[in-house]
Amino acid sequence: MRTRVVPALGALVLALILSGCGDTGPDKKDRSASDAAAASGEGGATYRLGEASPPQESAMQKYKGSTFTVTPTKVETGSRADLEASGLELDEGDGAKVPVYVSATLSLKSGKPMAVGDLDDDLVVRTDKGERTRSLIVLMGQATWPNCPAQDTEKRLSARQSESICNVFLIPQGQKPAAVELTQGFTVAPLEWPVG
Repeated sequence: MRTRVVPALGALVLALILSGCGDTGPDKKDRSASDAAAASGEGGATYRLGEASPPQESAMQKYKGSTFTVTPTKVETGSRADLEASGLELDEGDGAKVPVYVSATLSLKSGKPMAVGDLDDDLVVRTDKGERTRSLIVLMGQATWPNCPAQDTEKRLSARQSESICNVFLIPQGQKPAAVELTQGFTVAPLEWPVG
Protein backbone atom coordinates (compact mmCIF):
# COMPACT_ATOMS: atom_id res chain seq x y z
CA MET A 1 0.00 0.00 0.00
CA ARG A 2 1.42 3.37 -1.02
CA THR A 3 1.27 6.43 1.22
CA ARG A 4 -0.80 9.36 -0.05
CA VAL A 5 -0.46 13.09 0.48
CA VAL A 6 -3.41 15.46 0.29
CA PRO A 7 -2.86 17.02 -3.17
CA ALA A 8 -4.75 20.26 -2.52
CA LEU A 9 -2.29 21.17 0.16
CA GLY A 10 0.66 20.31 -2.05
CA ALA A 11 4.09 21.14 -0.72
CA LEU A 12 2.64 23.00 2.28
CA VAL A 13 1.39 19.78 3.79
CA LEU A 14 3.94 17.17 2.83
CA ALA A 15 6.20 15.71 5.56
CA LEU A 16 8.71 16.88 8.04
CA ILE A 17 12.32 17.67 7.22
CA LEU A 18 14.56 20.65 7.28
CA SER A 19 17.89 21.12 5.83
CA GLY A 20 20.54 23.78 6.11
CA CYS A 21 24.22 24.12 5.41
CA GLY A 22 26.75 26.83 5.06
CA ASP A 23 28.96 29.00 7.09
CA THR A 24 28.00 32.35 5.68
CA GLY A 25 26.41 34.93 7.89
CA PRO A 26 27.06 38.15 9.71
CA ASP A 27 29.78 38.44 12.31
CA LYS A 28 28.88 38.77 16.00
CA LYS A 29 28.64 42.56 15.94
CA ASP A 30 26.30 42.54 12.92
CA ARG A 31 24.34 39.60 14.32
CA SER A 32 23.66 41.43 17.57
CA ALA A 33 22.16 44.31 15.61
CA SER A 34 20.04 41.95 13.52
CA ASP A 35 18.92 40.09 16.67
CA ALA A 36 17.79 43.38 18.16
CA ALA A 37 15.86 44.17 14.97
CA ALA A 38 14.21 40.76 15.03
CA ALA A 39 13.30 41.08 18.71
CA SER A 40 11.78 44.52 18.10
CA GLY A 41 9.62 43.13 15.29
CA GLU A 42 11.41 45.08 12.55
CA GLY A 43 12.39 42.11 10.45
CA GLY A 44 14.27 38.89 10.13
CA ALA A 45 17.89 38.17 10.83
CA THR A 46 20.39 35.85 9.17
CA TYR A 47 22.24 33.07 11.01
CA ARG A 48 24.72 30.34 10.18
CA LEU A 49 23.63 26.73 10.34
CA GLY A 50 24.20 25.61 13.92
CA GLU A 51 23.25 29.00 15.39
CA ALA A 52 20.09 29.13 17.50
CA SER A 53 17.27 31.53 16.82
CA PRO A 54 16.46 34.10 19.49
CA PRO A 55 13.75 32.80 21.86
CA GLN A 56 10.42 32.68 20.03
CA GLU A 57 7.13 33.01 21.87
CA SER A 58 4.56 30.42 20.89
CA ALA A 59 1.61 31.87 18.98
CA MET A 60 -0.60 28.98 20.07
CA GLN A 61 -3.12 29.84 22.78
CA LYS A 62 -2.59 26.52 24.60
CA TYR A 63 1.14 27.35 24.99
CA LYS A 64 0.74 31.04 25.76
CA GLY A 65 3.92 32.36 27.39
CA SER A 66 6.10 29.43 26.33
CA THR A 67 9.36 30.32 24.56
CA PHE A 68 11.61 28.13 22.43
CA THR A 69 14.55 28.25 20.07
CA VAL A 70 15.15 26.50 16.76
CA THR A 71 18.64 25.60 15.54
CA PRO A 72 18.86 24.22 11.99
CA THR A 73 22.09 22.23 11.86
CA LYS A 74 22.24 20.44 8.51
CA VAL A 75 20.52 20.55 5.11
CA GLU A 76 20.86 17.78 2.51
CA THR A 77 19.16 17.36 -0.84
CA GLY A 78 17.93 13.88 -1.59
CA SER A 79 17.24 12.28 -4.94
CA ARG A 80 14.24 11.33 -7.03
CA ALA A 81 15.14 7.73 -6.13
CA ASP A 82 14.73 8.60 -2.41
CA LEU A 83 11.23 9.86 -3.15
CA GLU A 84 10.32 6.79 -5.21
CA ALA A 85 11.60 4.44 -2.48
CA SER A 86 9.86 6.35 0.33
CA GLY A 87 6.41 4.87 -0.23
CA LEU A 88 4.98 8.35 -0.82
CA GLU A 89 2.69 8.71 -3.82
CA LEU A 90 2.23 12.15 -5.39
CA ASP A 91 -0.39 13.15 -7.92
CA GLU A 92 0.81 13.76 -11.47
CA GLY A 93 -0.14 17.43 -11.14
CA ASP A 94 2.40 17.88 -8.36
CA GLY A 95 5.27 17.73 -10.87
CA ALA A 96 8.71 16.21 -10.31
CA LYS A 97 9.92 16.69 -6.74
CA VAL A 98 12.99 15.83 -4.69
CA PRO A 99 13.27 15.69 -0.91
CA VAL A 100 15.31 18.08 1.20
CA TYR A 101 16.30 16.83 4.66
CA VAL A 102 16.65 19.41 7.41
CA SER A 103 18.14 18.46 10.75
CA ALA A 104 17.50 20.82 13.64
CA THR A 105 17.51 21.08 17.42
CA LEU A 106 14.39 22.35 19.17
CA SER A 107 14.80 23.71 22.70
CA LEU A 108 11.97 24.73 25.00
CA LYS A 109 13.29 27.63 27.06
CA SER A 110 10.36 28.43 29.36
CA GLY A 111 6.66 28.00 29.94
CA LYS A 112 4.22 25.15 29.49
CA PRO A 113 5.42 21.84 28.03
CA MET A 114 5.07 21.79 24.23
CA ALA A 115 4.72 18.98 21.69
CA VAL A 116 7.72 18.59 19.37
CA GLY A 117 5.40 18.93 16.36
CA ASP A 118 4.26 22.36 17.56
CA LEU A 119 7.82 23.67 17.95
CA ASP A 120 8.87 23.23 14.33
CA ASP A 121 5.71 24.03 12.37
CA ASP A 122 6.95 27.45 11.25
CA LEU A 123 10.03 26.08 9.47
CA VAL A 124 10.19 26.62 5.71
CA VAL A 125 12.70 25.78 2.98
CA ARG A 126 13.22 28.53 0.38
CA THR A 127 14.65 27.45 -2.97
CA ASP A 128 17.08 29.25 -5.24
CA LYS A 129 14.05 30.15 -7.41
CA GLY A 130 12.26 31.79 -4.48
CA GLU A 131 9.70 29.03 -3.88
CA ARG A 132 8.86 28.25 -0.25
CA THR A 133 7.61 24.96 1.14
CA ARG A 134 6.71 23.69 4.58
CA SER A 135 7.73 20.29 5.87
CA LEU A 136 5.92 17.22 4.66
CA ILE A 137 3.00 15.96 6.70
CA VAL A 138 1.93 12.44 5.84
CA LEU A 139 -1.79 12.09 6.49
CA MET A 140 -2.21 8.38 5.82
CA GLY A 141 0.34 5.63 5.98
CA GLN A 142 4.02 6.20 6.46
CA ALA A 143 6.98 7.37 4.39
CA THR A 144 10.58 6.36 5.07
CA TRP A 145 13.66 8.37 4.18
CA PRO A 146 17.39 7.54 4.26
CA ASN A 147 19.24 9.11 7.20
CA CYS A 148 16.10 10.92 8.38
CA PRO A 149 14.20 8.84 10.91
CA ALA A 150 10.57 9.50 11.72
CA GLN A 151 10.06 11.40 14.95
CA ASP A 152 7.47 11.37 17.69
CA THR A 153 5.74 14.70 17.01
CA GLU A 154 3.52 14.23 20.08
CA LYS A 155 6.49 13.98 22.47
CA ARG A 156 6.28 16.84 24.97
CA LEU A 157 9.29 18.88 26.00
CA SER A 158 9.47 20.62 29.35
CA ALA A 159 11.39 23.83 29.99
CA ARG A 160 15.14 23.42 29.40
CA GLN A 161 14.69 20.24 27.35
CA SER A 162 15.82 19.82 23.73
CA GLU A 163 15.09 17.39 20.91
CA SER A 164 16.99 16.69 17.69
CA ILE A 165 14.69 16.31 14.69
CA CYS A 166 14.86 15.70 10.97
CA ASN A 167 12.14 17.07 8.67
CA VAL A 168 11.52 16.39 5.00
CA PHE A 169 10.58 19.10 2.52
CA LEU A 170 9.69 18.48 -1.12
CA ILE A 171 10.99 20.99 -3.67
CA PRO A 172 10.71 21.03 -7.48
CA GLN A 173 13.34 18.89 -9.19
CA GLY A 174 16.06 21.13 -10.63
CA GLN A 175 15.84 23.68 -7.80
CA LYS A 176 18.19 23.83 -4.82
CA PRO A 177 17.54 24.75 -1.19
CA ALA A 178 18.80 28.30 -0.63
CA ALA A 179 17.78 28.81 3.01
CA VAL A 180 15.90 27.42 5.96
CA GLU A 181 13.49 30.02 7.30
CA LEU A 182 11.54 30.41 10.51
CA THR A 183 8.39 32.38 9.79
CA GLN A 184 7.25 34.96 12.31
CA GLY A 185 3.78 35.81 11.05
CA PHE A 186 2.76 37.95 8.10
CA THR A 187 4.07 41.30 9.31
CA VAL A 188 7.63 40.35 10.28
CA ALA A 189 10.35 39.05 7.96
CA PRO A 190 11.40 35.44 8.66
CA LEU A 191 14.65 34.48 10.34
CA GLU A 192 16.88 32.62 7.91
CA TRP A 193 19.77 30.21 7.76
CA PRO A 194 21.37 30.26 4.28
CA VAL A 195 22.42 26.96 2.77
CA GLY A 196 26.02 27.28 1.57
